[in-house]
Amino acid sequence: MTANQITFATPLTLEHARQLEELLRTLSPEEALWISGYLAGFTRQPAVSVVAAAVAATPPLLILYGSETGHAAALAKRMEEQAVARGLAAHAVDMAEFRPQELKEVRQLALLTSTYGEGDPPDSAAGFYEFLHGRKAPRLEQTRFAVLGLGDSTYERFCQTAKDFDQRLEELGARRVQDRADCDVDYEAPAAAWIDAVLTGFAGEAATPAIVVTPAPVERVAPVARVAPVARVDRKHPFPAVILDSLVLNGRGSDKITRHVELSLAGSGLTYVPGDSLGVLPENDPDAVAELIETLGLSASERVPGGDVGDIPLAEALARAYEVTTLTPRFIEHYAEIAQSDPLRRLARPENRAELRAYQADRQIIDVVSEFPIAGLDGKTLVGMLRKLQPRLYSLASSQTAFPDEAHLTVAVVRYPSHARLRKGVASAYLSERRGIDDTVPVYVERNKNFRLPADPATPIIMIGAGTGVAPFRAFMQERALGSCGPSWLFFGDRHFRTDFLYQLEWQRLLRDGALSRMDVAFSRDQADKMYVQHRLREHAREVYAWLQDGAHVYVCGDASRLAPDVHAALVDIVADQGKLDHAQAEDVIKRLHQDKRYQRDVY
Repeated sequence: MTANQITFATPLTLEHARQLEELLRTLSPEEALWISGYLAGFTRQPAVSVVAAAVAATPPLLILYGSETGHAAALAKRMEEQAVARGLAAHAVDMAEFRPQELKEVRQLALLTSTYGEGDPPDSAAGFYEFLHGRKAPRLEQTRFAVLGLGDSTYERFCQTAKDFDQRLEELGARRVQDRADCDVDYEAPAAAWIDAVLTGFAGEAATPAIVVTPAPVERVAPVARVAPVARVDRKHPFPAVILDSLVLNGRGSDKITRHVELSLAGSGLTYVPGDSLGVLPENDPDAVAELIETLGLSASERVPGGDVGDIPLAEALARAYEVTTLTPRFIEHYAEIAQSDPLRRLARPENRAELRAYQADRQIIDVVSEFPIAGLDGKTLVGMLRKLQPRLYSLASSQTAFPDEAHLTVAVVRYPSHARLRKGVASAYLSERRGIDDTVPVYVERNKNFRLPADPATPIIMIGAGTGVAPFRAFMQERALGSCGPSWLFFGDRHFRTDFLYQLEWQRLLRDGALSRMDVAFSRDQADKMYVQHRLREHAREVYAWLQDGAHVYVCGDASRLAPDVHAALVDIVADQGKLDHAQAEDVIKRLHQDKRYQRDVY
């Protein structure tokens, strides 16, 4: 690039452009990255002095993240912003987009990751995880690092991916700048504290400040009329979406209930694309709240901490702020001490994790407090043992291009008996029983950049989903049907053809119009031997392989514990059989598809 070219593209004078070009020619990539971070921080704080050399000798900070639902990604971006605001050169990068071979050049590394399923790395982190634990991983004696884990303590291998990364980086010789933090679903406060401590630690070895740069005073001008900004909508500031419609998708006689819920986003400013999710902030069942309060002998009006809203009545806090059903190891551990219960204490011991999991599997908090009653418990102590009520994410079942002011959800209503009580899913009962037409539901959009349609609409796609896992594929096909598109093949599975063929008429219309090229279904309980989508894949192995050879992208949505691994195994076997490869070679092919974003999963 010449100085003249710079001048045309920027507000720089010709002389400044020449000076910039001369400087850039002399800089190493590391020095250029530092300058970019410094300038970003400089421009964000125009009214205060910036101590530039506090980080002048500090290497750039690489913030790698592996995210399944977007939380680790959001934290990484926040960490990047805070680092830049402090004058640090920092860059947040998805592990899926990072070249592992460049790790040996990194001197400052912050790693933030969720854990998927039973201890596995999220899809976006799988490649980097494998590299780091493989023989090609470099020695990292010159690297300082810190690791943050996001997880759910109800799972046995809580934050296992973060633990694995932390241990492996240490094995490779890297030096820990801050202890690992393992955050439960209520992660905001501990994650914020960890970010602050880590940024302080990374800046701690900087050279003594040599220069102080003070921007020139900003000239004050007369105020001008401004358009009021659109209110921010996120999980802390949800939008009250009006329910437009709520329909049962199952036929008469079905042994389950699946609802199609349509919400109005008019006036929200929210945007989404197929593959994104809608976060719903539910409320707990009032009957469950009342039973818990009565069983513990508490006062519904006792004021207790309610999170961001200060002290509120216990009944309101249990309805809106805390999980009152999910039984966590933390609750059992704390309640065991208050109740002085030896059976619960034994369950809480690390060596009894398997027994604890079995105990948790079919019990809720109300079962524990009923089985081990105590007297004298106060509301503040109770909520101190509970975790915050979390949003529930639903894959969007609509295209905003097709429905500009709406968001559609496919909701499986959870209801089952256990220990003489009827259990209900928190969010599904909230949406199906306690909210009806014209009621509002607090919502926000959760991005999922790892579940996206191909940029070229002519690219073939194979969609594989069971039950409500078909939701994003409805959005995919609505989007593609609006214009010319390439071949699309849907594999759908559920229990019964007659009662559980979700969106059957829509699929038939898409097939008739040619937008959907092909559809294969698997209804597991319509024959003696159960039939699932992975069986249909294997039946059509030759055609599936041909589509892959033609550049098809593969999408999987549904259950993480059964559907996802079974479909993955089927794809590997198809590639091995049809491509005349051994199992390891076929696995490598599927891994490359994943790395190239041709194999994407949205599983839960």
